[in-house]
Amino acid sequence: MTASTLTATPPVYRVTGRRVVRSEWSKFWSLRSSWITLGVAVLFLVMIGVIAAALYTPDGPLGGKDAASGAALTLALAGTNLAALAVGALGVLLSAGEYSTGMVRSTFAAVPGRLPVLWAKCAVYGPIAFVTTTLGALVSFLLGSAALHGERIALSLGDAGVLRCLLGAGVYLGLVGVYGVTVGLIVRNNAGGIAILAGAVLVLPGLTGLLPSSLGDTVSRYLPSNAGQSVMTLHESSDSLVGPGAGLAALLMWAVLLLAGAAHRLRRSDV
Repeated sequence: MTASTLTATPPVYRVTGRRVVRSEWSKFWSLRSSWITLGVAVLFLVMIGVIAAALYTPDGPLGGKDAASGAALTLALAGTNLAALAVGALGVLLSAGEYSTGMVRSTFAAVPGRLPVLWAKCAVYGPIAFVTTTLGALVSFLLGSAALHGERIALSLGDAGVLRCLLGAGVYLGLVGVYGVTVGLIVRNNAGGIAILAGAVLVLPGLTGLLPSSLGDTVSRYLPSNAGQSVMTLHESSDSLVGPGAGLAALLMWAVLLLAGAAHRLRRSDV
């Protein structure tokens, strides 16, 4: 028996998209922050939605509305902006967090092409955020409907457009999670990425009021928060909103732009 026959040949592993996705899936669920932050996002959705429905009175701001106005959905999804902050912040932590811990060196040593890591992170976190927040929106609506039973604005799950709005809330929040991942990879800093995301969701829509009215109204409609509002609103209720289809297109456009920016940063910059 020769020495060559006694020498074991080490296995050769190829980097494939499936393996990168599996790796990111394992990393996601192994982090305690993933469970906690997703739970906080769902808590915001359900708790604020139920409280808003429970505090509804016919003499309040929505008192003159009826079921066709979609006011019940407005109450059920009142916590969407805060949930977006939690979902987006987790996306930032999933990407920028690897730079703060130094784990990114191991990640890119295993995946030298780098871009598969970006696609895998978004492919893992986007659907998880979508499913989780859609369920949260559904629970918020069902509990809110019980609180609104007998009121003029009450809706049921089978009413036209209700499921579309609840799914729209999940799509918006899932895409905000993708935004967070891409912003984290562009900025590579947890605090900076979360600040940018919070500014885009909460501050930027208000700043458009400083622009000339015609330009400000046009820009405001296609900002992520207002575009997201349009996909989860039963009817177009103000001049600041566009239709659900245009709102979804705007959300996808922002996702494409941020993905392109993150891909460019990964390919052109050192770790």
